[in-house]
Amino acid sequence: MYYLHAPKSLGDPELRHRNARIGHATSQDLSNWVPHGVVLQPDDPDAFDATSTWTGSVLKGPDGIWRMFYTGARFYESHNIEAIGVATSPDLHTWTKHPETVIEADGRWYEKYGDSTWPEEAWRDPWVLADPAGDGWHMLITARSKEGDVDNRGVIGHATSRDLETWEVRPPLSQPDAGFGHLEVLQTAVMDDRTVLLFSCGVDTLAATRPKGFGGGGIWSLETDQASGPYNVESAANVTTAQLYSGRLIRNRAGQWVMMACHDANSDGFFEGVVSDPIPVRWDPERGGLTLVAPPTSTAKAR
Repeated sequence: MYYLHAPKSLGDPELRHRNARIGHATSQDLSNWVPHGVVLQPDDPDAFDATSTWTGSVLKGPDGIWRMFYTGARFYESHNIEAIGVATSPDLHTWTKHPETVIEADGRWYEKYGDSTWPEEAWRDPWVLADPAGDGWHMLITARSKEGDVDNRGVIGHATSRDLETWEVRPPLSQPDAGFGHLEVLQTAVMDDRTVLLFSCGVDTLAATRPKGFGGGGIWSLETDQASGPYNVESAANVTTAQLYSGRLIRNRAGQWVMMACHDANSDGFFEGVVSDPIPVRWDPERGGLTLVAPPTSTAKAR
């Protein structure tokens, strides 16, 4: 598992965003974890990841090389700029960052910092998947449209590649005005012949115009025709409330689908920063989304 962490000595949990590093841990049962330390962190004050290294995804290419596509952030006094980079590894333990930015937001379709009052240039959380028809690779990205109300511009950004090396930014795979300020930590999975999209959006970044029936923020899911989109995110349903965030679906060794997520807040609303134990999930056709089979616990030893 690769996960974000920041020193608890910072005191204020909100400072974690400016100080995040990517850590590595391994487990035999998805509950008890052996930490292996930091694998990616800022090391160049002039780089695209000068301040923080954030969420990404890992896959093994046809060339046998492991690649981690990840988010690099540069924080300034009142805003931050995000871009996507890559690191490679022969063994999943030792990673080498490539200094160049892989892709950044394209102003033809996506909001750049200064286009609105939004305090960031959103271009993060790359999720890379093979094209279902075998035609290269797709990257899904947390992004914002240049059109629409400021709090309602969240879209699924898109880029494609033939070889995992050179990427071309494409128009978004979802429409703005769907009720989200952003759609974070995207993932696709095929569960029992059903293609599912998972993402996160907190209650503080839901659009003011969002219909009342959608409930609070947290982790969301929807069914889609194919993993590479397009996606009707307006149809998404809550999987969990705001206490859990940044969910990932995993099929355990017994073949059961489970979700792991960050305990974003405890009952007092204070940030916990603990990875959950695996939570069994199933598809609920009546709700049109994933639902938890059992309540979440937080005994996973990755902090």
